Amino acid sequence: MSAENRLIVSGVVCNPPESRHNPAGIPLTRFTLEHRSQQVEATLPRDTYFKIVVIAAGAALKQVAVNLQRGDEVCVEGFLSRMSYREDEARMALHAQTINKQISVIET
Repeated sequence: MSAENRLIVSGVVCNPPESRHNPAGIPLTRFTLEHRSQQVEATLPRDTYFKIVVIAAGAALKQVAVNLQRGDEVCVEGFLSRMSYREDEARMALHAQTINKQISVIET
């Protein structure tokens, strides 16, 4: 079995981040990321669109995530896993390892 599980997604923050602590006391900050792009599949262009929940664990990522606002463009790198560790939970989330806010350059 391969252990590869890496995802890099850029998009727009859909909702203000919400923070809490898990039972072990680790800060968790969560927000939804919306992605839109055009990809090539079977040599044909395909419009892609999805929303994914991003979970940022730990104090360092909380410092970045809590300063995000709706409409901010970000690039998130991390891995996919379930949103929670309950057995019956099947929804996926992007568990962030890095979050980089994209700086828009306005040409004049």
